[in-house]
Formats: sequence, structure tokens, C-alpha cells
Amino acid sequence: MRWSFFALAGLMSLSVGTPQAFAAEDYAVLIISRERLEVPTNCEIGLYLNDQLAGRLFQEQATSFNLPAGNLSLRLKLLPGQSPGCLPGMLAPPAQNITLKAGDVRKLRIAQGPDGMYLKPAALEY
Repeated sequence: MRWSFFALAGLMSLSVGTPQAFAAEDYAVLIISRERLEVPTNCEIGLYLNDQLAGRLFQEQATSFNLPAGNLSLRLKLLPGQSPGCLPGMLAPPAQNITLKAGDVRKLRIAQGPDGMYLKPAALEY
């Protein structure tokens, strides 16, 4: 009876450890930050992944996602809020496409350009 309990416990511990090892290889980590004051607005910025709202960022904030490897469409848009002047524009800003590979850790930060907000690569700074 004792042997079967220890054998069962050993098999369960192996099955718990295996998916975690594979999960680290199947996914990529994407970090989006608004830590710098490059965007001159105090409005909330919505982050859309594949045209679905996935996150909201105020100034000095960052968010991260565990995503499957592959192509990803990213879009930024001002969200309506309680601050005056935070109404979204009539036109949807263009999407940026990136390709994530399994095991990637990528950091992008929100910046402002002549055509509006966009995401630019940033150092991880661990």
C-alpha cells in the first residue's frame, strides 16, 4: 500500500513539472510601457491586440502579456475618460504588426510621432 502511494505521488509530481517546462518555450512575453512622458496627454490609452481591447495604461504604468508565438496586430487609441479632452478621434490609428517567437521577451514603449501614437522598442533593463 505504501509503495503505491509513493509511486502515485511521484507520477503526479512529474506530470506537474512537465507542462511548465513546455509552456516557457511555447509563449512569448510582451511588455508595453508608458513609463516615459513622451505622450503629452493625461488621458488613458487603450492597447488593442488583434483589434480587441487588452489593456489600459495611464502615465507611469506598464503591462505585460504572455502570448502564443506568431503574428500580432497592435493598436493604440485614446479612451474616453473623466478628464476633459479625452475623446477618441474619428479615425482609427494604423495598426503595427509584430512577429513573436517562442521564448521572446520584448518590451515596447508608447511614443508620440507626427502621425500619432506608436510603439517603439525599448531596453528590458532588468
